Amino acid sequence: MQRNPAFPLLLTALTVLATVAVLLMMGRNPICPCGYVDLWGATGTEESSQQLLDWYTPSHLIHGFLFYAALWLVARPVPIGWRLLVATLVECGWEIVENSNAVIERYREVTIALDYYGDSVLNSVSDIVAMFIGFWLSMRLPVWLSVVIVIGFEILTAFIIRDGLVLNVLMLLYPVDAIRDWQGAI
Repeated sequence: MQRNPAFPLLLTALTVLATVAVLLMMGRNPICPCGYVDLWGATGTEESSQQLLDWYTPSHLIHGFLFYAALWLVARPVPIGWRLLVATLVECGWEIVENSNAVIERYREVTIALDYYGDSVLNSVSDIVAMFIGFWLSMRLPVWLSVVIVIGFEILTAFIIRDGLVLNVLMLLYPVDAIRDWQGAI
């Protein structure tokens, strides 16, 4: 492995830039089609997943917690910069797949997200940054507090928007009619 600790960070930054290029080549909007950048994009509006942050940002923060934990378990001897690069590759890969036409159509078919058109590039980059923050917090916080934060965000998003990381993945992979009905009752 490269002995320069900055090298994996450089590769991490290049991975994010490559992801931006791929998303733009896929036809993703750089910013909200509404024509302005705002801090928050409300779910169920044309700004959903288009602005800097939205109610799905906590899911990406949780990705950081989960990636750190998984890599701590299976790659503890690997320097942290390299583990961050692996986490970034997974997160960026997800952003590309999540914004593919096939997955967008899947969301529309099996979830209540009938008006989901994918993320803006700005929102995707913010999701990647949220993963970085979750990864960094996992390095600093006690495990019990990391677990509380993950559970807390899942409960919060389930309560407010009737969705979250677990529900999102479940409904994408194995849709449950009762959950879709509950989510649609907002």
